[in-house]
Amino acid sequence: MSSTVLGLVRASHPEPAAAVTTVAGLLAWGVGHRPAGVAAVALTVLASQLAVGWSNDLIDADRDVAVGRTDKPVATGALRRRTLALAAVAAALVTPLVGLTTGVPAALCVTVGLVSALLYNRPLKSTPVSVLPYAISFGSLPAFVVLALPGAPAPPVWLVVAAACLGAGAHFANVLPDLADDARTGVRGLPHRLGAAGSRAAAAGLLLAATVTLVVGPPGPPSWAGLSAVAAAVLVPLVGGYAGRAAARTGGRPVAAFRSVLVVALIDVVLLVASGRVV
Repeated sequence: MSSTVLGLVRASHPEPAAAVTTVAGLLAWGVGHRPAGVAAVALTVLASQLAVGWSNDLIDADRDVAVGRTDKPVATGALRRRTLALAAVAAALVTPLVGLTTGVPAALCVTVGLVSALLYNRPLKSTPVSVLPYAISFGSLPAFVVLALPGAPAPPVWLVVAAACLGAGAHFANVLPDLADDARTGVRGLPHRLGAAGSRAAAAGLLLAATVTLVVGPPGPPSWAGLSAVAAAVLVPLVGGYAGRAAARTGGRPVAAFRSVLVVALIDVVLLVASGRVV
């Protein structure tokens, strides 16, 4: 049982799942949710992240076997495909059910985000519009958090746009470590068509656009903290790109670019919470 649980944790894409859930919880607290509301938001987002991560590893299992991915428990045989499939279905069903505790509009919003992410896993991952599910799913996250407030207030447009830019940037950064493996197995999403250099530039530009939108979108002049966040959104991807290329030269997986997205996302949500200018 313990090996199965460990395999499920590893197959859930734990790093981004934990980061996205944390960001959602912080944002929920920042917009004024009470502790029960923060918990409901976090649990709903965690369930959706588990559904997406588990379904991704299930769908990609044959590809992961073909390229020798030893970090994937299904590909190595450490986790049964049936177990992973049941877990993915359960998490997908739990997501809207838990979301309903925050209200119907919020539950519909989070379900749209989940369906969009699942459509990325299949069939949109290998198409020129592979970036769209990331933009839609990330854009729906803050919309869900705001709609979950009492009275279901409309989420600010600038907040949704910023999250969509962040998600699109995450797509380009996330694919970078797997470009060679994807080429061997026939995956041809938008980052693959742009290539490594184009994807790095797209990721950096979208992260900067997300942060700038968060700084200038709310009413009032930008704060010094906001301008500092913009500077961080420039520097962090540069450092991540350098670290990723260094890892690739030594035979490691260049995951630093994607981790830079997580860092910028956390900086952005801390900026929002600290400024108190969300809704």
